[in-house]
Amino acid sequence: MSETVSKGRVWLLALVAAALVIDGPERTSEAPADSVEAPAALGAPAVALLLSGVNPSLSEPELQRIAAAVIRYSGKYALDPELVTAVLLVESNARPWARSPKGALGLMQVMPNMMRPMGIAGNLSTIETNIEAGCLILAGNIRRLGEGNGISAYFWGSEIRGVSYLSRVQATRARVRRELRS
Repeated sequence: MSETVSKGRVWLLALVAAALVIDGPERTSEAPADSVEAPAALGAPAVALLLSGVNPSLSEPELQRIAAAVIRYSGKYALDPELVTAVLLVESNARPWARSPKGALGLMQVMPNMMRPMGIAGNLSTIETNIEAGCLILAGNIRRLGEGNGISAYFWGSEIRGVSYLSRVQATRARVRRELRS
């Protein structure tokens, strides 16, 4: 591990510890486990630390931008940040440059034709725009179809053809939850 990455991880751990001290343990115990509200430890530094383990090629600024966007847009669209992180990991394995054979782009693997009617400013290839577009699509699906079918529809579209995608997201979400809360 390079000295820069090592220092970055120490910095991130210090921020997570500071957040726990400032917010106190009572805040994390009040919210149910499946609550949309993130516990004190689930902030951008914790998400960045998790993502750095998944994709060590990401720079510190990229990790910070991705994590901040996950927290910001999961909050804006009333999504569990652990769910957004899980979808991001299943879709792209935390690779902002990912491109599917069908043309889906970025961390959340958003199809360009899905973005046009959303009214989101920016380029789908940018971290923040991609995560916002993915959160908007996911939140709309969940609102219309319920959580399970909404997650499935993120991958399948209007013709859900199985539970394999949902199962992968649920398993990844459980892993994200364990890692972020340990």
